[in-house]
Amino acid sequence: MSEIVEWRPGVRTRLIAAASTGSTQLCVFEQWSDPGTGAPDHLHPGVEEAVSVLAGEADFWVEEEHRRVGVGDTVLVPADRRHRFVNVGASELHTLAVFANPSPPVVYDDEPDVLYEVGGSGPNRRDAHRSIRAD
Repeated sequence: MSEIVEWRPGVRTRLIAAASTGSTQLCVFEQWSDPGTGAPDHLHPGVEEAVSVLAGEADFWVEEEHRRVGVGDTVLVPADRRHRFVNVGASELHTLAVFANPSPPVVYDDEPDVLYEVGGSGPNRRDAHRSIRAD
């Protein structure tokens, strides 16, 4: 497993499987979000994502659909659908995300012209777990 990396203030991630760790079919990562933090609006072009809650509680949006999720809940995010979540609990939110792509693309709403790869190994990095795809 790779190191834990801070993706944004209050949000830490550890890759379990990805192209950069030798995976050829999957990207799997854990994420820990402090209260009030989470994932901003983003989408994964052409790739589904399943997000499971291991600890804590979150408000989760897929496009305009909203639901409160807790331990044992899993949200399936269809490909190309904008989504986000925020930790609404008093303790740390621990999630597990799975993609059927070893380096799934991600586009953040606040950076619409940049295509990142989770678990990518390109030289232009956002952090140790995300690279900018040079297509």
